[in-house]
Order: sequence, then structure tokens, then C-alpha cells
Amino acid sequence: MVKKIKNLKEYSTANERFEGSHLMCPGCAHTIIVRELMNCTDDNLVIGCNTGCLEVGTAVYPYTSWDTSWIHIGFENAASAIAGSEAMYKTLKRKGKLKDPDAPVKFVVFAGDGSTYDIGFQWLSGAVERGHDFTYICLDNEVYANTGGQRSSATPIGASTTTSPAGRVSYGEKQNKKDLIAIMAAHGAPYVAQVAPNKWKDMLKKLQKSLKTKGPVFLNAMSPCTTEWKFAPNETIDISDLAVDSLVFPLFEIENGTKLTINYRPKNVIPVKEYLAAQGRFKHLFKKGNEHIIKEWQKRVDQYWEYLQRREEAGV
Repeated sequence: MVKKIKNLKEYSTANERFEGSHLMCPGCAHTIIVRELMNCTDDNLVIGCNTGCLEVGTAVYPYTSWDTSWIHIGFENAASAIAGSEAMYKTLKRKGKLKDPDAPVKFVVFAGDGSTYDIGFQWLSGAVERGHDFTYICLDNEVYANTGGQRSSATPIGASTTTSPAGRVSYGEKQNKKDLIAIMAAHGAPYVAQVAPNKWKDMLKKLQKSLKTKGPVFLNAMSPCTTEWKFAPNETIDISDLAVDSLVFPLFEIENGTKLTINYRPKNVIPVKEYLAAQGRFKHLFKKGNEHIIKEWQKRVDQYWEYLQRREEAGV
């Protein structure tokens, strides 16, 4: 019997497939996002996990938080490992060697922004280009949080990190964040989207849509990091609210590389500076001489939002 994807009501009473006894930081959004995916379906899941916070904190030998098939692979190549698993599964199914060939099996990767935007980008690009049937979820906390808080190409301009520190001669990170969603859409992936843990219904629907989509899917999940973003552990959802309501992290999806749909439009858009002010990694931007960085932030966010709206209206 083919198992169906749960609706929201069924999801709320689902059995846990991701155990809470792990070593992730209090307030870490990674675990919120992972739990949403693990519980939103009854399908068999094969999870690939790059080296990073999630892998280190949830699989301390001989213990594990994963109540599913789970593969830990190198920092760079979870996409290759899951692509190989998916190819093997299709081969075994074609040869009639599976005990239950009709049981749905979904292949999923969880990886941080360092292993996605940077170290593992070519492996992800190759797996998507080959058209493997899997869902890749980037847990985007905009920094190499597991290895010392170094900047990645997901780190936004002005952020202070251990390799782009703010001080008397620097305002922090000099580069703007890479637009990986656009890059993955340009690969021709049938579905890409941005999700955030505070908008859990939107995230859940996109996760379920991803599992139903044939071919490579890419989700960029904003994952506020209490340690490196420097906010209190009980403020994770508040920070997420500020991110989406300031349009710093807009929620939208792109289907078949062209059709863009905005999924959330804030009723009251807040200034970007309110989002920045809530995080210690940006506190230096409010000192005299750095005002231009906040202005640049606001200008870029406004321009990108206008671009998304124009593209949605044009239907491309």
C-alpha cells in the first residue's frame, strides 16, 4: 500500500522520527527544520548529512537522534552520496530485488551553508544537472558555525565573523551574500524555494511539495544561529520573524526554473535596521562611520523585493 503524505492535522499528532536527545545548541533552528521534515511524511526516508553542526550534534557514536536510514559523508559530497543511493535504489527496483518495491522511498540531504554554497557546490551542481530524484535542504545559518564561526559565501555584508572581524579598520564581511536560489533555479531544478522556521505552515507545505516532486529539489532554509548571530536562545523565532518581515529573507518558490511565486507578503514591512539591531554580529554597524552599510542593506533588500514582484507579475 502506498503511503500518503500527511496533512497538517495528521502532522500535528505524528510520531517523532527525530529524537530530541542531541547536543545541538539551545535555540538552534536546525532541529526545528529537521523535525518538520521528518514528521511530515510516513514515507521511508534516506537521509544524507554533510559534516557540520547537525551531524556532529545528532550522531555522537554510539548514539543517534535519527529514526531513519542516515548516511554521514564528507563535508563536501552529501549530494553525491544521496545521488548514488538513489541510483542504486532505482537499479535494485528495476531488477526486482526489493522486498517491497511499492513502498515510497524519499532521498533527502541536510547540509549547512558552508558545505552547500562553498565546499560542496560542485557536487550539488552535478547531482542536480544529472537529474537525480532527491531533496536538498540547505540549513542556512550564514557562517561556518561548527568549525569556529568563519565567513562563508552565505555570510551577508557587514557581519562580523572570525575571518571577517569588525574592528577599527573593518566593518566586517565585505561581500554580499551569494544568490544560491537563483543559481539552482538556473540549473533547471523543477522546484526551488526559500523557507523559514517561523512560518511553519509554509515550510511544511513546501517540504511536502518537495517530496512529491520528481527530480532534484533545492530548499534554502533560514536557520538562525544563536551562537554566531549572537542572540538569546529563546529569540530564535523572533529573529526569524524580523528576517521575513523586513524582507531580508523573502519566502518564495520557483518552479521549472521560471515560474516565481511569492508565498508571504508582510502586512507591515519593518526597516532592515530592526533585523540587524537584534543580532550581536551587526552591533558595530550602528557605530558612527558605518551608517552607509545599513543604508546599502536597505537599498539592496528593497531592490530585490521589487525584482521578485516584477518577475512574479511577468510570470517568469
